[in-house]
Amino acid sequence: MPDEFTLIREPTQLEAACRRLAEAPFLALDTEFVRERTYYPRLCLVQVADTERTVLIDPLALADLGPLAELFTAPVPKVLHAARQDLEVFWRRLGVLPRPLLDTQVAAAYLGLGEQLGYAGLVEMRLDIRLPKGRTRSDWAARPLDRGQLAYAAADVRHLADLYPGLEAELAGRGRLDWVREDSERQLDPALLEQDPETAWMRVKGRQRLRGRERAVLVRLAAWREETAQQEDVPRRRVAADELLLDLARLQPRRMGELGRLRGANEGWRRRYGEAVLAAVAEGLALPESAWPVMDEERRPSPAEARLVDALAVVLAEAAAAQDLSPSLLASRRDLQRLVAGERDLPLLRGWRREHGGQAVLDFLEGRGCLLVEASRLRLGE
Repeated sequence: MPDEFTLIREPTQLEAACRRLAEAPFLALDTEFVRERTYYPRLCLVQVADTERTVLIDPLALADLGPLAELFTAPVPKVLHAARQDLEVFWRRLGVLPRPLLDTQVAAAYLGLGEQLGYAGLVEMRLDIRLPKGRTRSDWAARPLDRGQLAYAAADVRHLADLYPGLEAELAGRGRLDWVREDSERQLDPALLEQDPETAWMRVKGRQRLRGRERAVLVRLAAWREETAQQEDVPRRRVAADELLLDLARLQPRRMGELGRLRGANEGWRRRYGEAVLAAVAEGLALPESAWPVMDEERRPSPAEARLVDALAVVLAEAAAAQDLSPSLLASRRDLQRLVAGERDLPLLRGWRREHGGQAVLDFLEGRGCLLVEASRLRLGE
């Protein structure tokens, strides 16, 4: 039952539980964490369920999570839903990632249940259970956790364990289990879980309103903010709000006195960050025009390239239809634009995607394939 669980707060309990769990046919995993007041998420609870048991591991009571890290590297399949945030938390605290991995959100997409389907929607669709929302804003860092919080956390991972066998069987029956495993495993690249200060400007809301040198200054300011937030372990907004970064990029102050003209740059903020901000502005101003950033949406293809992308989109759609898939699961329009521009290191041309659509798109692009019309319907030809 969802409300039956074991709470683990002692090292010997953790070691014994992990030994047992390593022999399970699969493990469902979930986490509770907080990050409202920090840059990095703080792991507050790890939920694990197999076919018979549910355990809740309290990482705030356990200094050493080594047995859990070992469990994550054991060959037993690990099941998560929309795994990205959980993986970031695990990587930060444990330094390892749970593998082999199957993400049930990815599984749902390949079963035609919906792309980016939320966990509550999947549970209701497959188990006919409507999840309560009352505990989603709990303070999971507070101790002790009450019985209601623990039961809520246990139920979440228990439902995930109940979902997995049916999803796995249906995926295997349709020949898509390896596809889902491949896409799930792609999330296990640690580089995807790190925030690169050099690309932080691409997450600043309103960056589209800047042009040329302003955007070059924003690149350096956003990198400074990211590095500072990481060093101080505080949310980005605590260092500088997006609007302040945009104003700084427009004003491009050279002297401390100019910072006082900006809303959000009070005296305390200027004392703490002023010199570093002026240095970041100077770095941005020093960038040559050839190094000014250009957003993807500004790299517009020529009319001829756009028509070719349109044609490739038709080929992709036909290949996807033959597999009863959404074309977006094979490639995006941006992927096709990159293909036309000459790139070949794309997901579309790797693994199962190449076999089930990518090769057909590439053949068409390189003149080895064609589109035929038969009985008022399109089909791919050679």
